[in-house]
Amino acid sequence: MPTDAKRPLQLNDQGQLRHFLSLDGLPRELLTELLDTADSFLEVGARAVKKVPLLRGKTVCNVFFENSTRTRTTFELAAQRLSADVITLNVSTSSTSKGETLFDTLRNLEAMAADMFVVRHADSGAAHFIAEHVCPDVAIINGGDGRHAHPTQGMLDMLTIRRHKGSFENLSVAIVGDILHSRVARSDMLALRTLGCRDIRVIGPKTLIPVGVEQYGVKVYTDLAEGLKDVDVVIMLRLQRERMQGGLLPSEGEFYKLYGLSTQRLALAKPDAIVMHPGPINRGVEIESAVADGSHSVILNQVTYGIAVRMAVLSMAMSGQTAQRQLNQEAEELN
Repeated sequence: MPTDAKRPLQLNDQGQLRHFLSLDGLPRELLTELLDTADSFLEVGARAVKKVPLLRGKTVCNVFFENSTRTRTTFELAAQRLSADVITLNVSTSSTSKGETLFDTLRNLEAMAADMFVVRHADSGAAHFIAEHVCPDVAIINGGDGRHAHPTQGMLDMLTIRRHKGSFENLSVAIVGDILHSRVARSDMLALRTLGCRDIRVIGPKTLIPVGVEQYGVKVYTDLAEGLKDVDVVIMLRLQRERMQGGLLPSEGEFYKLYGLSTQRLALAKPDAIVMHPGPINRGVEIESAVADGSHSVILNQVTYGIAVRMAVLSMAMSGQTAQRQLNQEAEELN
């Protein structure tokens, strides 16, 4: 019987990270360990020589079926700073719209003998599919799949909040904008709830709020002024034009008028509130330039923290895979 049938796909038999696909179901202790590990890697980024030998001799393959300069670059940097060999493939989505084709692509990648795949795909569930079918020794990291999850973005957002605000328990956090199409919003909501945040608010027009979003332990607001009142953290989301079908929005100008973050609206939040955005920013659509570049903004810090978080994910998943391999070898020897 395969061990995967008895335990969550993401964890090995000892509860260590093995794949990183979603924040759903991961325990608070593991998320905290990930943040603590990322904290230690931030110091590496400040050194003259920005390398540690944790993944020396390992090959990390970035497989991007969907383009993203920022995510790809930070994963490349993270792997290089861990001394891994890095291959990046931008795979055309036209030939991989079917599950079987994804399976074929996977077999070709396995033939390269990489130790880890970082996968970004336009279809929800693609990273899970690959993790279920990949040979046992390869770790799969989800770099974003459809509308489903973007767990490393979720964790870099949590590291940003923790470094600027300390613990999560007494914070009020508002997530604003296109919740419906946002994998970042889903990962943020899951992470905040797991880490103990009790006041999570989602703010947006009814057409961009998913049905049943309350299951994430959030409160829904359709009025920006009401939702922003006295919050500690404002997470603005990118308006995802490419994922929208039909008339969900009248116009970008109308969206900014009702939900854009201006200096005046930010004044409704706490005086020391921080403003975050996963990037790239649509200035004058989701956020005013004066806010994006102002003293409350930690948007560029997020990019810095993103490298440290991805280093933590890569090193912890590789460590979990190695531990599982040793467990399997010991079990075989006993048999």
